[in-house]
Amino acid sequence: MLTIRPYQASDLKAIKAITLICFEGVSMDQNIEKRFGPIGGQDWRFRKARHVDADVAANAAGIFVAEVDGVVAGYVSTRLDHATQIGGIPNLGVLPAYRKQGIGRTLLETAITYLRKQGMAYARIETLEQNAVGQKLYPSLGFQEFARQIHFIRPLEKQDE
Repeated sequence: MLTIRPYQASDLKAIKAITLICFEGVSMDQNIEKRFGPIGGQDWRFRKARHVDADVAANAAGIFVAEVDGVVAGYVSTRLDHATQIGGIPNLGVLPAYRKQGIGRTLLETAITYLRKQGMAYARIETLEQNAVGQKLYPSLGFQEFARQIHFIRPLEKQDE
């Protein structure tokens, strides 16, 4: 049985694990690592897991967890910007064993409802070109593509002093 509930501090380890599984192959941090290798002695997983810490610090009340028969199967995080009335959905993940059951859709619907109740006029989500699931799911929930962005990175060489 599926239950969507508010995030609890005891969920942090589980949602970080879900993040690392779900963003394999669709993470900007992993794309950087494929080009340059691990940076600063850390791999992409370290950087991506820190995004979850940032979500918790920014708006723990706006994180929702999906449980299936007591197992944490997925989550969604939100951010609020009252000045612009544009709420963000920075992270969404559902474990592979629980996909194609409508859990991701239900989590997004929960996030959208939350953002609306918090006074947001728009909900914003983004995905990488390589994320076919997101490119199909988000428009099916009424999200409209409004821009494409190209990300660049360069190594910073140490200069002689």
